[in-house]
Amino acid sequence: MANKIETKDIVSLERIGAHTHIKGLGIDENLVVKDVADGLVGQQAARKALGVILRMIKQEKIAGRAILVAGKPGTGKTALALALAQELGSETPFTSIAGSEIFSLEMSKVEALQQALRRSIGVRIKEETEIIKGEVVEIQIDRPVTGSGQKQGKLTIKTVDMETEYELGQKMIDALIKEKVQSGDVISIDKATGKISKLGRSYTRTRDHHVTGANIQFVQCPEGELQTRQEVVHTVSLHEIDVINSRAQGFLALFAGDTGEIKAEVREQINSKVAEWREDGKAEIVPGVLFIDEVHMLDIECFSYLNRAMEHDLAPVIIMASNRGITRIRGTTHLSPHGIPTDLLDRMLIVSTNPYEENEIGAILKLRCDEEDITLEEDAMELLTKIGTETSLRYVMQLITSSALVCSKRNGKNVSVDDIKRVYSLFVDVKRSVEFLKEYENEFMFNESGSDSMMIE
Repeated sequence: MANKIETKDIVSLERIGAHTHIKGLGIDENLVVKDVADGLVGQQAARKALGVILRMIKQEKIAGRAILVAGKPGTGKTALALALAQELGSETPFTSIAGSEIFSLEMSKVEALQQALRRSIGVRIKEETEIIKGEVVEIQIDRPVTGSGQKQGKLTIKTVDMETEYELGQKMIDALIKEKVQSGDVISIDKATGKISKLGRSYTRTRDHHVTGANIQFVQCPEGELQTRQEVVHTVSLHEIDVINSRAQGFLALFAGDTGEIKAEVREQINSKVAEWREDGKAEIVPGVLFIDEVHMLDIECFSYLNRAMEHDLAPVIIMASNRGITRIRGTTHLSPHGIPTDLLDRMLIVSTNPYEENEIGAILKLRCDEEDITLEEDAMELLTKIGTETSLRYVMQLITSSALVCSKRNGKNVSVDDIKRVYSLFVDVKRSVEFLKEYENEFMFNESGSDSMMIE
């Protein structure tokens, strides 16, 4: 009797974060802001201001500047910074940290900030390398009779105009086997590193049925010389260069994450070397962006260092976010707007975010429902929007997933008003929690509701 084999579908898990729906700033080439676009809703003045900054960054006309995004909690400050990062693309370095991170790292505060700044500065290094590009005619691999020892072989490769035979060593044979190179493939070989890249199959081999398939790409056989000089561009951050030159294990320290503190002498040598490359035309600086969320968590020493670091010629654009009003600067007894020293505020471009209107909250909730693949009935969406205006946007966004779970438990397809009411009664918002504390304050331990330090909006 044959055994029954059970099969299960493989389901890919994708984590949905608070800002995974953000795709960009939602502005066109003329800096016209669309009300709902690229995952952003409203905040038109703030988005237009960041659009101007984006254009200056791309034109490399702004560096060593600071931008402060200030507003109440839940007004989209972090979302705007992440939208700017999406617009910049992968070519421009973007580093994001929280102000509280600086104090939890096993290094000094200044060193942690300096590493974050240098992560945000890219170096585009240009170099010429010799490339062998052609169609593989034949591969011969001679294996030792004993089964052990070095393999040897020959590679015959051609272009339309010429054909050459190369001797192969063990390293090149292993690379050819790894890439599954065979006769008829068009390949390129970097002579400096020995890296082999398959470009496709030659058009002359379209009738080879045993190697054809949906993923096979056919290309023309190259013309001209087999060996050509080609300019290759590598983009690395200054911090990566620092780590490679300050650790015995070199670039492996980047993967380990244990970079530690880097000596000032190493950075000075790297800065002078990068300046030399720039003069020779071998490299160019790519000013990136450092985003510091919860910037009010930094202390006076960190602010003093940032003030000086912004004057350096190798400085990125620094974007900060804060939801504080007039508050004490950490490490001092002085009060200042946003908890930032006034001399640093004078050097900033300040972008304000405004509280969302009811229709904007509804549009954001619809975007989140689409992102999480959750369908709400029309009256349920209206109720959720109303709750958002009375409580906070962050609170109602948490109710979306929980109400969908309640809906699935009753085998429903769409989230209803009853599902929203159910989770609203289970999970309280800040205002209801405060009312509960006031009612039962005498039954809690260490109650200090009468102190001047307690502040509830």
